[in-house]
Amino acid sequence: MLLYIHGLNSSPASFKANLLKRKLDALGRGAEFLAPALPDRPKAAAALLERELAKHPGAALVGSSLGGFYATWLAERHGLKAVLVNPAVRPYEGLRQYLGPQQNLHTGERYELRPAHLEELREMDAAAITHPERYLLLVETGDEVLDYRQAVERYRGCVQMVIEGGDHGFSDFAEYLGPVLEFCGVSPSNQ
Repeated sequence: MLLYIHGLNSSPASFKANLLKRKLDALGRGAEFLAPALPDRPKAAAALLERELAKHPGAALVGSSLGGFYATWLAERHGLKAVLVNPAVRPYEGLRQYLGPQQNLHTGERYELRPAHLEELREMDAAAITHPERYLLLVETGDEVLDYRQAVERYRGCVQMVIEGGDHGFSDFAEYLGPVLEFCGVSPSNQ
């Protein structure tokens, strides 16, 4: 099972989620893909992700942006493999500038990003990366939202793919589906 974790103000209808789903469908493994719609509250998102993992123990994780932060938290709690795509490293600091009204880009849902959200994120921060071999980091140096160097430092010792240029949405993600799925244990050779 592959669990895709979207970022802030995103959804299971995101570009990267759709690419992964279509690729798994093409491999005849579409039933092994899960991308839940996360609530805006971190505690509620964490509870939802824990429930999904209880149904699918041992799932591989792919997290984008804030989803990368959640994936790290889950990987450390459950000993899972995680692919992190332009991950948020300390979102409880980085999101401070976005406090206030928010709107989900896919669903149109509106909510208020509050200091309580940031505190919930701080409480979820994994103290350390205990098994770097369980992580694949994909970052693009052109990320206009997050400083890719923070992720490179945070995930030192992990397999890293640092791509020159690009953007926060990782618009070249299709080019990296092979390595992502291979890392997660999904390849045409093990259908």
